[in-house]
Amino acid sequence: MAAYVSMGSEIETRPLLGWLLERGCTVLVPKLGSGLEIGWSVLRSLDDLHAVDGHGHLRPDEPEGETLPPQALIQASVVFAPALGVDPRGFRLGRGAGWYDRALAARASGCPLIAICWPWEVIDSNLPAEPHDVPADAVLTPNGFHMLSRDAGHDNPAANCQGND
Repeated sequence: MAAYVSMGSEIETRPLLGWLLERGCTVLVPKLGSGLEIGWSVLRSLDDLHAVDGHGHLRPDEPEGETLPPQALIQASVVFAPALGVDPRGFRLGRGAGWYDRALAARASGCPLIAICWPWEVIDSNLPAEPHDVPADAVLTPNGFHMLSRDAGHDNPAANCQGND
């Protein structure tokens, strides 16, 4: 699984990360470099998450240790990504710079992308989309889970993570 560590006003993802870890999932979380690429790191415990030196609360907490290349995302069977808005087609509005869209290009074909946002951030009209934008297959809010695409092909990808990424 690949997920992110929430920050600021984002929905708190630590409960999700803990749930995945308790079920034996290998969990990849972003490690932000100085450029526009996202590296990844294996999260072994929530206790491993620490603020990045020199960045305070401007970046999400990250685990220490090895930084895997962007291509490590191909190991994930599901990807959870943040969104500030999701339209009916699954296109996400992010914080800008296109970090996640570039990272998502490395995920395996057929790997579902689940956007996480607040219920009021699921909008009825189409967001502007660029050619590099990657649409989500589903959206997860505190009110529930909603498939955005009939083509996801996965009933419950997180049902039993024992030994799965």
